[in-house]
Amino acid sequence: MFARPLSKAGPKGITAVEHPIAYCVMPSGFRAVIFFALGCLTGGAALLIVLDRSAPDAEPRTVVARGALSPQEDTTIALFERTRPSVVSITTEERVRDPFSRRTHDVPRGSGSGFVWDGTGHVVTNDHVIDGASGALVGLADGRVLRARLVGRAPSHDLAVLRIDAGRNVPPPIPLGESGTLRVGQSVLAIGNPFGLDWTLTTGVVSALDREIPASGGRTIEGLIQTDAAINPGNSGGPLIDSSGRLVGVNTAIFSPSGSSAGIGFAVPADRVNQVVPQLIATGVYRPPYLGIVHDERINMLARRRGMAGVLVLGTEPGSPAENAGLRPARRTGGGALQAGDIILAVDGRRVDGSEDLVDVLDEYSPGDVITLRVLRDGEEIDVACTLDDPR
Repeated sequence: MFARPLSKAGPKGITAVEHPIAYCVMPSGFRAVIFFALGCLTGGAALLIVLDRSAPDAEPRTVVARGALSPQEDTTIALFERTRPSVVSITTEERVRDPFSRRTHDVPRGSGSGFVWDGTGHVVTNDHVIDGASGALVGLADGRVLRARLVGRAPSHDLAVLRIDAGRNVPPPIPLGESGTLRVGQSVLAIGNPFGLDWTLTTGVVSALDREIPASGGRTIEGLIQTDAAINPGNSGGPLIDSSGRLVGVNTAIFSPSGSSAGIGFAVPADRVNQVVPQLIATGVYRPPYLGIVHDERINMLARRRGMAGVLVLGTEPGSPAENAGLRPARRTGGGALQAGDIILAVDGRRVDGSEDLVDVLDEYSPGDVITLRVLRDGEEIDVACTLDDPR
């Protein structure tokens, strides 16, 4: 309703008085004028409604035929329809105890997204989606809701794997792409269940690469994809796909003062996912490639106060890649003081200032990769080649 005062020259056919009136648009094409006259002789209020039926009856407008969809629209629609069956909704449960009966039961806890990883029913999602939950239900695009069991978690990468028993009707996995070749400005699409609104598509571009956000345990998740495709609560764990329909990331977090999409979302890159998920399926836990050195960030901090940056090698494990490469550990002097051995300064040219940096860098490699360690030894910087091994 739009209201305004009426001047003394009121609408045609209505005696004007110096009191406000309000115009209200009514259905069926007529106008109603609601006239309040206060201070009548009776001391009450009079209500006068004048209906203007001069307008002709409204007729439905002619529908204009649309043209063909643009190539971009056709591509987006095809990508969504092809990927939708592989995306799942996840509803988590929390076990509570009735204070009167002392019995426990499960109640809904939260929701998120995920996607089918392989033909055996493994489903990938974020670790924070299932963290603290007593159970989870997975909803498929065909309407089935299946109970899932937890296979493995990698909190340091905010990834988790569930498994469902879908019989022979397991939805197809999303084709796996590579995130290492992504470029800023490249088109991407996110599919998930924001605010419980299932199978929602949002589009955008790769806004930036190699971002980092805090993770559990005081660590950071590095190398993340930044996108302006809308990601909201409930999108967590859903896929980020490229214009070819390949998985390039797992939507994991947003940067937003309000808690809703502000155009800055983050996804775990597919290359990292493909490194972590197979380990979770095989062993239930994730460990980075094995180097085999003993190090302690507290010792590194003491060394930095004396002007020595890097990671001090406190020991090497027998038969480890570090021992085979000839790394020299620290040793005790006759007086009990700690004499530094090798100090790792960089890995393949990437500087490491502490234990966390070293772990993050090694996370990007696979067993069998040969890395070059820049090492400070006896006051001189040298390069040492080292072949990483399977985690132990």
